[in-house]
Amino acid sequence: MSVLEIDNVDRQIISILTADAKMPYSRVAEKVYVSDGTVHVRMKKMEQMGIIKGATLIIDHRKLGYDLTAFVGIYLEKASVYKDVISRLEDIPEVVEASYTTGNYSIFAKIICQNTDHLLNVLNHKVQMIEGIRRTETFISLETAIRRQVAL
Repeated sequence: MSVLEIDNVDRQIISILTADAKMPYSRVAEKVYVSDGTVHVRMKKMEQMGIIKGATLIIDHRKLGYDLTAFVGIYLEKASVYKDVISRLEDIPEVVEASYTTGNYSIFAKIICQNTDHLLNVLNHKVQMIEGIRRTETFISLETAIRRQVAL
C-alpha cells in the first residue's frame, strides 16, 4: 500500500473537520485562510483518493439503552474460514467492529449490547453458532477512556 501525498492545507482541513465534522466549509476556509471552493475541491479530491470515506454520526449508545461494550477474542478452527466467519459476523447488528489479528485470537470483535443478558444471548445464540469458530474469550469494557482519530 502506497502512502498518498497531501499537503499542509489538506492536513489542516482534515484536522478541523475531525474535531467537528458538521462545521461548514465556509468556516473551515476562514480557519485555513483559503476560499470555500478550495475546501470543497480539496475534500472532493481526498474522497476520490480514498483518504476520506464519508462522514458518520457518533451515537451515544448508552442513551439508547445499550450500556455494555465487550471485546471478544475469537479463535478459528482454521485460517481458511476467516472470510466466511467475517461474513456471518457482519449479519450480527451488535458486532460493530471486527479485526483480523495476530497473537492469540484470529479475530478481535467489539460488541455493543443492552446488558449482560443481551451479551450472553448474542454470544451463545449468534457468535458461537457460526461454523468455523472454535471458541471465544470475552472482555467487558468498564469505560472508554480515549476515542479519537489519528492526529495528522
